[in-house]
Amino acid sequence: MGKVKVAIIGPGNIGTDLMYKVIKNDYLEMGAMIGIVPESEGLRRAQDMGITTSAEGIDFLKSNPDCAEIIFDATTASAHEKFNAPVINQLGKIAIDLTPAAVGKIVSPVVNMHDCLGENNVNLITCGGQATTPIVYTISQHVGIKYAEVVTTVASKSAGPGTRANIDEYSSTTAKALTTLGGADTAKVFTVFNPAEPASPMRNTIFCEPRGEFDIQVINTAVTEMVMAIQEYVPGYELTMEPIVNNGVITTTVSVSGAGDFLPSYAGNLDMETSSAIKVAEEYAKKLRN
Repeated sequence: MGKVKVAIIGPGNIGTDLMYKVIKNDYLEMGAMIGIVPESEGLRRAQDMGITTSAEGIDFLKSNPDCAEIIFDATTASAHEKFNAPVINQLGKIAIDLTPAAVGKIVSPVVNMHDCLGENNVNLITCGGQATTPIVYTISQHVGIKYAEVVTTVASKSAGPGTRANIDEYSSTTAKALTTLGGADTAKVFTVFNPAEPASPMRNTIFCEPRGEFDIQVINTAVTEMVMAIQEYVPGYELTMEPIVNNGVITTTVSVSGAGDFLPSYAGNLDMETSSAIKVAEEYAKKLRN
């Protein structure tokens, strides 16, 4: 099966990490790295590796539609919604959105990938959404969830200007995923930027207020199985505290260390997002080539 060409819009840290992952992937190959700042380090890195680059932004894709079949958008929520998504859709390409724009159908590789393969725009939720939605979904398969709450702590050094600028969209998009995909009735999301040195990996504490009777051992087994499924594409994903019951609330914690492809290992939050995006792209590539 021939590899499927992809383009990445946004040559920042996330886009560059995606590029390194694509280069070593069995199903994908780089078609172009696209930005808007000619002197961007990400564009320079891509150019040094022999990859086609452009600082024309989405206009490059308009004039070079054959450069890729799948487009990763690693820009901002507003840029995806206002500029990039309409063009990608008009060109008939597949958009894998790593911003919190939530224009397309939200996707988790281990929850609803099969339901998304007919869509031409899918949204990777957020790094916190990718890390926690599958766990909430798993718990909801065994007991109703009145309310889910997630507290995510990430290394301050791993939260760049794009992440900070999108924090409101991040919180609302993640909470929406916990309800529409995770199965909770209501949800809230809190994010902490941890300035500690040395920098610590991403940590997500998940609280679920159950509705009805449940067997915590059955939930433990199911959550462990889900963690193992996620580890197939995010090796640094770890169950650091198995589900327990405290004052009637089910509580569990997962952490994520990065693979170190481009970003440091403490940037597990970014690696969670890019690894999930690659997994989604692989499934689309298989469909395109079958």
